[in-house]
Amino acid sequence: MSEIAPAAQSTLLERMMRDTPPIAELIGFGVSEAAAGRAVVSIKTGPQHFNPMGTLHGGVLCDIADTAMGFAFASTLAVGESFTTIDLKISYLRPVREALLKAEGRVVQRGRTIGYVECDVTDASGKLVAKSSSTCMVLRGEQAVGR
Repeated sequence: MSEIAPAAQSTLLERMMRDTPPIAELIGFGVSEAAAGRAVVSIKTGPQHFNPMGTLHGGVLCDIADTAMGFAFASTLAVGESFTTIDLKISYLRPVREALLKAEGRVVQRGRTIGYVECDVTDASGKLVAKSSSTCMVLRGEQAVGR
C-alpha cells in the first residue's frame, strides 16, 4: 500500500488558509474566518480601488464576495475534494469610497455535488453594500487533482 503525500491529506480549506491567495495580496484583502460553512473577508478600500467615477470598482466587491463564498464552501469539503464555481451573481446596492468592508459568505444549501452560497458585503456601520450568490460543484477523484 502506498503512502499518501502530506499535502493530499490536508483539506482544501487548510491549504487555502495556509497560503495567502495572490489576488488577496494584489487587492489588499484578508480572510479572517473560515469554518463550518461560513467565511469572513475584510478590506480597507481607498483610491487605489476606485473606478473612473471615483467610487469603489465593482470588481473589488465581486472579488471579496467570491473569496468569502469560496472559503465558506471549501470549509464543507472532505480530504481529496475540491470545487469549481458554476455561476456567480452580484447586486451592487450602494456606492462605496474609502471604507472598511466585510464580506460574509455562508453555505445555504450543500448537496453531494452542488452547493448554493450567499454573501453579504457590509460597511463598518453594518449597511448592506452588495449581495452576492454562487453555485459551486464539488470535484472528486481525477477532477480534483491539482486544484
